Amino acid sequence: MIQLDLQSRIPIYEQLKNKIFEMIALDVLHPNDQLPSVRNLARDLGINPNTIQKSYQELEREGVIYSVNGKGSFVASGEEVNRRFQGKTMHKLGTVLQEVKMVGVEKDKVHTMVDRIYQGERKEEAAQ
Repeated sequence: MIQLDLQSRIPIYEQLKNKIFEMIALDVLHPNDQLPSVRNLARDLGINPNTIQKSYQELEREGVIYSVNGKGSFVASGEEVNRRFQGKTMHKLGTVLQEVKMVGVEKDKVHTMVDRIYQGERKEEAAQ
């Protein structure tokens, strides 16, 4: 279920776009899954269909979803979505690293943290 914050400063179309993107990244939505129709989603969320359409258009422009005339909108291939998610995440990481540098955290501490995170991930992968 998609929940939007109508009091947020983030535009509704952008919130919806981010929620759909998040659902794809979290594997709630899979490649070639059909998204709700603009009309149905607008009714369910109680927002203007044009807002839904704008979100869908931007997601399609970014290659996250695709449309089939007369059929609806669908989730794009996993590779494209993964590439987009990695790009967004790397941008966020860059911002955080700039802040870390600005407040004076030493580079070695950042490297140590990254190593711990990746080592923990490798241990989990080996257990599977």
